[in-house]
Amino acid sequence: MGQIDWIVLISTLVFIVLYGTYKARGSKNVVDYLKGGNQAKWWTIGLSVMATQASAITFLSTPGQAFHDGMGFVQFYFGLPLAMVVICLVFIPLYHRLKVFTAYEYLETRFDLKTRTLTAILFLIQRGLAAGITIFAPAIILSAVLEWNLFYLNIIIGVLVIIYTVSGGTRAVSVTQKQQMAVIMGGMLIAFLIILNYLPLDISMDKALDIAGANGKMEILDFSFDFENRYTFWSGIIGGSFLALSYFGTDQSQVQRYLSGRSVRQSQMGMIMNGLLKVPLQFFILLIGVMVFVFYQFNASPLHFNPAGVKDVMNSEYAEEYQALEDHKRLLENDLRVKQIEYAKADDPSKELDLRSEILQLNKAEDSLRNQSKVLIKKANPNAETNDKDYVFIHFILNNLPRGLIGLLLAVILSAAMSSTASELNALGSTTAIDLYRRNTPGQTERHYMMASKWFTLLWGVIAIGVASIANLFDNLIQLVNIIGSIFYGNVLGIFLLAFFIKYVKSRSTFIAALITQVIVILVWWIDLMPYLWLNVLGCVLVMGIAALLQLVLGRKDEK
Repeated sequence: MGQIDWIVLISTLVFIVLYGTYKARGSKNVVDYLKGGNQAKWWTIGLSVMATQASAITFLSTPGQAFHDGMGFVQFYFGLPLAMVVICLVFIPLYHRLKVFTAYEYLETRFDLKTRTLTAILFLIQRGLAAGITIFAPAIILSAVLEWNLFYLNIIIGVLVIIYTVSGGTRAVSVTQKQQMAVIMGGMLIAFLIILNYLPLDISMDKALDIAGANGKMEILDFSFDFENRYTFWSGIIGGSFLALSYFGTDQSQVQRYLSGRSVRQSQMGMIMNGLLKVPLQFFILLIGVMVFVFYQFNASPLHFNPAGVKDVMNSEYAEEYQALEDHKRLLENDLRVKQIEYAKADDPSKELDLRSEILQLNKAEDSLRNQSKVLIKKANPNAETNDKDYVFIHFILNNLPRGLIGLLLAVILSAAMSSTASELNALGSTTAIDLYRRNTPGQTERHYMMASKWFTLLWGVIAIGVASIANLFDNLIQLVNIIGSIFYGNVLGIFLLAFFIKYVKSRSTFIAALITQVIVILVWWIDLMPYLWLNVLGCVLVMGIAALLQLVLGRKDEK
């Protein structure tokens, strides 16, 4: 990184922190601090909701996902627009009518205190872990690539977020997220245009997409019923709908965004905005990853993108074998570059078909070399993480973008980490303060509860930094966050659906069913019986079914 990159990076982050702290100063009570005084307009709500969901993991992992596996991951989001309709029709009017601070307050009015407390605790567990991961994810990747100290980087990201989140509450989170989304989208658009500019002159956008399609990267829809395939149209529509309903309807980090709206209509419009823009946004981010793949069809790429893994193997007895694989890969890259240029200039369909076949074989050979390199890295260090998807895009940024833009794209990654972490800490603090503390210590002043919210937000910030400091990289980071959510979200969604629609089910049946369901879902995930997206469906159906059956049994006993 050059001096200009450091100036761009530091000035962007400092401006966001100071701006958020300044604009959100002066909260006088709990309503101001936790609901932003109910002043948020629909576009602020929409951007805040998108920024909360679009963590640094999104901008690090998603392009790498597309680089390796293509555009199919976009199916994961197909259920989101459907969920937004349900949220707008059912959840938002109810929450606003009851004037709740958290989603879990409603459960006490419908069931009882223990059901509200259990649901709040389930949220605190999964979101507390996720907050640590949203800090850890960009920190470990930036530390590996830039050789920054991981421990201090975790602390720096966490402290920056804590400063404005604790001082300004929900309004600070919403205000800063508008700035962060502007930085994020501007940076990603610039990166996309630069990739296109770096392609050979003969390679137009259409031809680039054609090259990507020839290698299976543009296969967007999969209508198969293959249960082993993690991302299909059906898992996205069904499992994705349940996950989105749970996340946007019952996760306080999202609920708090639209509870700050001026009116029901403003909140609904903000969520509709999110439903309309989220799938195109994810498509665009995946497309950037596909364009990075096309770029590396004409330019040299590393055999393995994680520099820590390469360092391990090059300092081991397997260094010569790894070097031989790299030499072989360089030969493949030369052949691939020639074939791709021939393919771009070909005007005979039969010749195009032959060249496509040759290019596909060359890419398969390259994939085989990458897999062999992972085996060697694992031999050199059995504890090494060989999944390098999360390092693909950051490698491209650092090695190919001009000075200044490197700092901007790093600011994009850190801004995304800060925006999602801020929402999570804001929600964790408010849930702890309202659902656990205020509910069990009534009679205090509004200022007392506002200060308690600040202290709990600070506490969760420290916990998140602690989780980040001891976390280990696990598979693909964007999948890890969704796996954690899927283990808990289905159960919580089922509890809310019971509360909304199945009135004969009472509190005792719901509470027992929730405990049983959570144990079953964790066991199913542990023994890997199904793809994680389906855990949302399983948890929701289980808790509703068990609660309904228990109510029939317990209801008869009560009658007797």
